Amino acid sequence: MKEQLQQLHQLETRLDYLLQIKQTPNWGNLAGFQAGCQQLRRDIYEYSEHEIDGEIRSLDESISFLEERAEEQLTPMERVRIVRSIQRFSLRDILENCYDDYTELGGEDDANIDPAMICAKATLTRRGKKKSYVATVMVIGQESGHGEEFRNGGSCRPEGNEKALRYMKVAETEHIPIHFYVFTPGSYPVEEYPGAAQQIARNLYAMTKLRVPMVSFISEGGSGGAEAIGLSDYRMMASHGYYSVISPEGAAAIEGRIREGGKVPRELVESCAHRMRLTALDNLNHGTIDRIVQEPPLGARRDDFSFFATLRKEMINATDLIVLSTKSFKLFRSHAMVAGEAQKNQPETADKIVWDLSNEETNRLLQNRSKKYLAMAAHGYIGQPESQQSVATQTKTQAEHLYYTLRYDVLKNHKKQLSKVLNDVSAEGSALVRTLTSPLQSIIKFLTPEAEYNTPRLLTYTGNGTSANQRVDVLEISDTYTSPMANEDRTVSCPNAERHGCKDLWVPDLYGEFGGACETCGHHFPLEYQWYLQNVFDPGSIEFFNDHIEARNPLSYSGFSERLEAAKQKTGRKSSNITFTGSIDGINIVAAVLYSDFRNGTVGSAEGEKFVQACKLAQRKKRPLLAYVHTTGGIRIQEGTLGVVQMPKCTMAVREYIDSGGLYIVVYDNNSYAGPVASFLGCSPYQFAIRSSRIGFAGPRVIRETTGINIAPNYHSARNALRRGHIQGIWDRRDFRRNLHKSLLTMGSSSLYYH
Repeated sequence: MKEQLQQLHQLETRLDYLLQIKQTPNWGNLAGFQAGCQQLRRDIYEYSEHEIDGEIRSLDESISFLEERAEEQLTPMERVRIVRSIQRFSLRDILENCYDDYTELGGEDDANIDPAMICAKATLTRRGKKKSYVATVMVIGQESGHGEEFRNGGSCRPEGNEKALRYMKVAETEHIPIHFYVFTPGSYPVEEYPGAAQQIARNLYAMTKLRVPMVSFISEGGSGGAEAIGLSDYRMMASHGYYSVISPEGAAAIEGRIREGGKVPRELVESCAHRMRLTALDNLNHGTIDRIVQEPPLGARRDDFSFFATLRKEMINATDLIVLSTKSFKLFRSHAMVAGEAQKNQPETADKIVWDLSNEETNRLLQNRSKKYLAMAAHGYIGQPESQQSVATQTKTQAEHLYYTLRYDVLKNHKKQLSKVLNDVSAEGSALVRTLTSPLQSIIKFLTPEAEYNTPRLLTYTGNGTSANQRVDVLEISDTYTSPMANEDRTVSCPNAERHGCKDLWVPDLYGEFGGACETCGHHFPLEYQWYLQNVFDPGSIEFFNDHIEARNPLSYSGFSERLEAAKQKTGRKSSNITFTGSIDGINIVAAVLYSDFRNGTVGSAEGEKFVQACKLAQRKKRPLLAYVHTTGGIRIQEGTLGVVQMPKCTMAVREYIDSGGLYIVVYDNNSYAGPVASFLGCSPYQFAIRSSRIGFAGPRVIRETTGINIAPNYHSARNALRRGHIQGIWDRRDFRRNLHKSLLTMGSSSLYYH
């Protein structure tokens, strides 16, 4: 009878699982089968053993039929529920069943630095042709916890992502591969140092050039939290997992404009899950992952040991594939090309493939990684970058690259070396002359008034030989553009009037000579992006490029094509990113501007590609790169993971630009949130903010709904961002041009190409 009770318990567990997936007891008469199980358990001693076996067999057949039917008809939202189930396998299960041994680093359980992030040194015993050998890897991933409250459901705090970065660097030092496992609905949205957005940006920036093979496996991938450990050389995904820009519930709240505390309609949640194309097959088709790892029907659970054997093989073969792709011999590279098909039926690689790479192989690894990410989401926009449009433009691009390389990397380098030699010789000669003439100079100094020898030296160069403290006419705000809002004949009140006693402001003055700033307290009212183009850059210096690259609706998200067309008609532009070349007091720069008028400055495939091309142009022409964020609402949810991959893609472009010697400056304004701040903006070493701007990872509503915490009104203020160390300074809008010019001259190396 004990065995029959255990079988009955397993049947009830399977019914509960189906009920979790379907969320309704009416589907397939689940309620009836549950009632049947309960009655059988109640009356079990009234049946003979033969009768009980027959009843259990009948229930088993019926439930098996329902499971097959459910698997055939799985919707995207049902896959999300599978991933969220308490019966789902977790990282701890993988460590126990896919690796031979492991040691957790950074603490264990609730004594961990952040229990939601696990870092472990693990070993794999591999079988060669003649003998076995042990390989060591670093395992990093989120642990959802299965009811362990301290795990926070796999939602990592900033310190958890910082711990992951620390052990990534340990793996790099020890030359061992990294296996990433993504089990997160998203990062925990707090701004206290190291800050959610800034830490994800640091992780991405480091991962672009980590000198070891990296494999990632995604079960639940939620936006920026997934990307914090998601950038890798080979990305796999569980067949029943999901990878998305935002949770279906979050997307439904935005799409339905549901007020805080309001109930999101279930039908809208289901619809958004479908429209965002978040399944493994969708992601494979769009090129955001490389391979799908097949699971049993209705997803792998904690006791699916055959799945763990499959996952172990997949992780090993993926690491082999990465290593083989770096080999110098064509034979190895050919093997790597077909290995993807061969590994499907191969139990485990028989040949011993050493995972420790030489310097040449490591460089090839980094090149392959760069090509992989810079080529992502190419089908997500309309148009081709100007540099690739024709043979003529490609020839021109190559000629520019050669010219600027010769001019700055070769000739200027030789000039620097020659200058250094001459300075050294001159310094030695001067020292000798000073030694011989010092007695005479002492006599002259004694006889001459001291004031003549104490003329103060200029500490900061401002562009035309004046002190940094003096106003420089050439840097003054121009009067070539005035905001259209200045034409309204009315007054407005400053939001700080009660605290600072600000007077009511007459609109023509406020948006005219005051530059949108309160003359009493300095509060900055929003201004359109055109004001900055006209008042910050040298007159006539702006030349736009890649304006033809156009945002589109790559997922065929219902209703979005019409909204995109409305934004294009409203702004006269084709995306929310404007890229151009310009100059600041004669210093030529490349700029990218995210502005609010086009879909609230959200970033999708077109915006990401334009930013990458701006980085490449700045790198090719050896110019500084400015990212001015007029406003950004984050990653465009209607593009799903094609939008999410702009985070690693653009960060890769920034990293390569900075590594080449470029100066990258970011200036935030108005509202700057989410994915862009957590990637290609937040990774800049030089970040500034215009007064009254707001900067962060998630807005107040998302923080309240996620954490249950009511944040202070000034939580995302520029002043608080400065206190946390996320930005390096706060600028007055009226001094934007002057401060930017000063930064171009003082930030970065003193030997920058434009000095």
